[in-house]
Amino acid sequence: MISSKLLLPLALLLASFTAADKPAYRLFTGAGRPVRYAKMLKELVKADVVLFGEQHNDAMAHWLELQVARDLAQLRQGQLVLGLEMFERDVQPLVEQYNVGELDEKEFEAQSRPWPNYPTDYKPLLQLARQQKLRVVGTNVPRRFASLVAKGSLTALDTLTANEKAWLAPLPITVDFDLPGYQNMRKMFGSDAAHASAVQNIIQAQALKDATMAYFIRQSRQPGQLLLHFNGSYHSDNHDGIVWYLRQAEPQLRIMTISTVSQEQLKELDKENRQKADYVLVVPEDMTKTY
Repeated sequence: MISSKLLLPLALLLASFTAADKPAYRLFTGAGRPVRYAKMLKELVKADVVLFGEQHNDAMAHWLELQVARDLAQLRQGQLVLGLEMFERDVQPLVEQYNVGELDEKEFEAQSRPWPNYPTDYKPLLQLARQQKLRVVGTNVPRRFASLVAKGSLTALDTLTANEKAWLAPLPITVDFDLPGYQNMRKMFGSDAAHASAVQNIIQAQALKDATMAYFIRQSRQPGQLLLHFNGSYHSDNHDGIVWYLRQAEPQLRIMTISTVSQEQLKELDKENRQKADYVLVVPEDMTKTY
C-alpha cells in the first residue's frame, strides 16, 4: 500500500508525465524552424528529385520513408518512381522482374543481394511499389567495383569490360575533393602523408557511388516524374554528394533533400544539424534500431 506521504509527490510526477509530450520524431527546416509533415509534403510534391537521407538502422526513418512514398504516390498519380541505394545496378533486371510479379519473393531475395535489414526496412517499399504499380530502380554501383577503387583509385575501373562499365556513371568521373562531405572523410580517416593516398582512394570510392546514383536517378526519371530516392544521409547531406553530381549534369532540376539525425532532445534542431538538408528528421537517440 502506498504511503499517504508519497501520494502528493507521485501525483505531481504523474501530472508532469501527462503534460509532457513524448514525440517519436520531429521535423525541422534546414534553418531549424519546426515544420509539419503536411507542409513538408506540399513542398516535396513539387520536386523533380527527392533524396531521403536515412540512418540505415533507424526504425523511425524507415517508417516515415514508407509514409512519404505512399503519400507522394497518391499526390503524383502514377508519376512517382522509387530509387534505392540498397540495390546495385547489376541486379536491376531482378528488381524489375520482382516489381511486375515475374519473380517471386523467395527467388528475388536469393538472387538480388538484399541488405540484411531488407525484410523490415525496404521490403515494405517494394511491396508498396508492386501494389501501386510504381517503377523501382536500384541506383548503386556494384560494391565490388567500389572496393576496386578504394584499393587502387578510379584508374582501376579502366580494366572493366564495356558491359561492366554500363553499371557505372560514365567514365571518367570528376571528383571535387573540396566538397564538405569529402573533406570530412579526410578528417575522419586522417590526412597525414603516410595515409594520404589511401584516404584519397576511399573518397574516390565514395564519389563513384555518388556519381553512379546521380547518373541512374537522371536516367530513370522521365520529364514530369518525381523520383523519390532512398540513400544514406551522408550521400546527400550538405547538398553535396549525389546532389552535386545531379546539379553538374542538370542544373535546372528541382531537388529537395531530407536528412535523418539523432538528438538527445527534440525541442529544437541542434546547431551542428542545421543546413544539412532542406528538411531534417530528428529522432530520439534511444529510438529502436533495426540492427
